[in-house]
Amino acid sequence: MKQNNENTNAFLLHICAFAGFVFPFGNIITPLIAWQTLKDRSQFLDEQGKEAVNFNISYSLYIFILTLSAVPFFVGSLFRNFDNFDHFNHFNFNFNSGSLFGVIGLASLAGIVGLIKFALIIIAALKAKEGENYKYPFTIKFIK
Repeated sequence: MKQNNENTNAFLLHICAFAGFVFPFGNIITPLIAWQTLKDRSQFLDEQGKEAVNFNISYSLYIFILTLSAVPFFVGSLFRNFDNFDHFNHFNFNFNSGSLFGVIGLASLAGIVGLIKFALIIIAALKAKEGENYKYPFTIKFIK
């Protein structure tokens, strides 16, 4: 019974990352709190908690970098549409094909990264439920 309870807790450590859909930074805060409360119960829960927290921090960092890379497309298209910087009344906000392609490409990439995150959390939770020590790919080890 103890092993089953441990596996369930590890499952919940991974699944609680979906709290990010409910409140900001919930994908980091809830696994961190869950890991802090469960890490002393077993080595398995400690390892899975670290994996969940490290993955969610890494994912948030990747999305932040992806968002920052979209800023030049928006700023460039904004300033490209001014006819004259002395007269701001001739402003047309429309994307040309190059800017639109960049924005759609970055939005598609962000959507793909989001789907990958969703799938990896589900896979990790199911593996942890079976008692398997799951390691997320492309995770920076912030907590060792």
